[in-house]
Amino acid sequence: MKTMKKLAAVALALACAHALAAADAAETKKLHALFDSQWETQAREFPELSTFRGDYRYNDRLSDRSPAARAAYDAKERDWLRQARAIRRDKLSPTDKVSLDIFVHQQGEAVEEHAFKGYRSMLIGALDGAQTQAADLARQVPMEKAAQAQQFLKRFAAYPKYVDEQIVQMREGAAVGWVPAKGVLERALAQLDDQLAMKADDSPWFAPFKKLGADVTAAERDRLQAAAREAIPRDVVPPLRKLRAFIVTELVPRAPENGALRNYPDGAKVYDYLVRSRTTTNLKAEQVHAIGMRELAAIRKDMEGVMQQVKFEGSFPQFVQYLNTDPRFFYKDNDGNEMLEGYRAIGKRIDAELPRYFAELPRAPYGVRAMPTYKGPDAAEYYDQPAMDGSRPGYFNANVMGLNAKPKWAMATLTAHEAVPGHHLQTARSQEMGTLPKFRRMSWFVAYGEGWAVYGERLAREMGIFDNDPYSLFGHLQWQAFRAARLVVDTGIHSMGWSRQQAIDFMVERTGVDRNFVSSEVDRYTSDPGQALGYMIGALKIGELRQSAKARLGDKFEVRRFHNVVLDSGPVPLDVMEKLVDEWVAKEAARR
Repeated sequence: MKTMKKLAAVALALACAHALAAADAAETKKLHALFDSQWETQAREFPELSTFRGDYRYNDRLSDRSPAARAAYDAKERDWLRQARAIRRDKLSPTDKVSLDIFVHQQGEAVEEHAFKGYRSMLIGALDGAQTQAADLARQVPMEKAAQAQQFLKRFAAYPKYVDEQIVQMREGAAVGWVPAKGVLERALAQLDDQLAMKADDSPWFAPFKKLGADVTAAERDRLQAAAREAIPRDVVPPLRKLRAFIVTELVPRAPENGALRNYPDGAKVYDYLVRSRTTTNLKAEQVHAIGMRELAAIRKDMEGVMQQVKFEGSFPQFVQYLNTDPRFFYKDNDGNEMLEGYRAIGKRIDAELPRYFAELPRAPYGVRAMPTYKGPDAAEYYDQPAMDGSRPGYFNANVMGLNAKPKWAMATLTAHEAVPGHHLQTARSQEMGTLPKFRRMSWFVAYGEGWAVYGERLAREMGIFDNDPYSLFGHLQWQAFRAARLVVDTGIHSMGWSRQQAIDFMVERTGVDRNFVSSEVDRYTSDPGQALGYMIGALKIGELRQSAKARLGDKFEVRRFHNVVLDSGPVPLDVMEKLVDEWVAKEAARR
């Protein structure tokens, strides 16, 4: 038996060596030149994206959003796809084959989306969009040196043209029947009003100038801050007021009450595309809907089990009412600092458990900070990735507004999702995989990234984070139910004729989540169709692959190594992840 295993291992090693030897140097060089060309062009033409990545070479400019620039970039995407398809896949190494497959997948989707002009004009979302871009960007810019502050001032100067070009694009969409839903626009207006009401020194655009580095002299600091105080009312506030007026006068009167894609021109085709794109599967909306209903039923039984554990004698709605009103479940400090410390303490507890579940961990740290007030009290928590060069950590942005709607028992699973072992662990690890092309280290597939974060919540339960607190376990199950309900509601709205109110009522009844938050989330699904589908679909696939690998490997299965297989190839479509896991299982079976 041992001899057979050794022979299998030798055969596998020889096969790998043969594959590497068969890789053609010229074809490999052509492939990586294509990757580099696409990366550099994208970085140059979308400098805001570069800033979020941690590439600060173009921090003095904003994207050209003119019709001519958009058409030119579309042509480049078509050419990149053509070049990629012309490369001889059989002449590449195994790793480069995967990279080529992912590149073709991404560029193919980008080119497919070119046909949906109206959908591409929807630049305002319930959580963010044209109304928050300047403020969101201000949270990412480095301000250690005076030159970096000068760069940001140049972005202020470019901002009026940037907003004008976005208005042109939204006007193009409105002309062909594509206007965001009224509820989405109302949220955007509230976000704008919150920003516009701020004094310059209190605004998000001035905040970076309060964090100038120690090497900036006092005289330079005064000069730069004075320049910002002049630029904000001159270059930032007027475009935002113009955007607000455009929304009020041109979009709101034409906005539908129901933003279901099925009601827009070719909207059904757009939604079919988005379901495929956001899940990286061939599932149809009806199948996704059914999966959501199935998962909801199973999770509800577990939630009722917690009610029995704590000996609650009332109904499910009464239990939820109790959890959402008893003062012991809520923080009292109005500034939110106590809640932030609570999140940080949970993160430290999870940090201590990570070595048991991962063979290797990322080096980049993460922090927990309050999200900006202009996001609104009902906004969902979110994560900001670290800079690729290590100059900025990752951040879990916690909503500390409306403390009466943020119970303590929901915090642990949120930490697991947004920080560790969820988004931060996955994103930071991906960025640090220097053997992968940059585009793979910084790619984003909803089903993979959000799927991993939901799977990370389940890992937190496996780590025992909820063991001594049944109420936190209920919070974990509630969030799992919420992700399952998204499958039902997103498809219900965009494919099956559900009204906004029907979607809100369904989610409140099935999950027990606060109605105001649910309303915000439903508007989010309306303005970002299909995005909500990736969470549970991805998590289910990762769990399925883990169970399959364990069944096939038996006592050879190591969960630490399995997790790093999933993470160390960077973000990938689900079918690619399945192939990579299958290859790993074959190697593990031949090992020892």
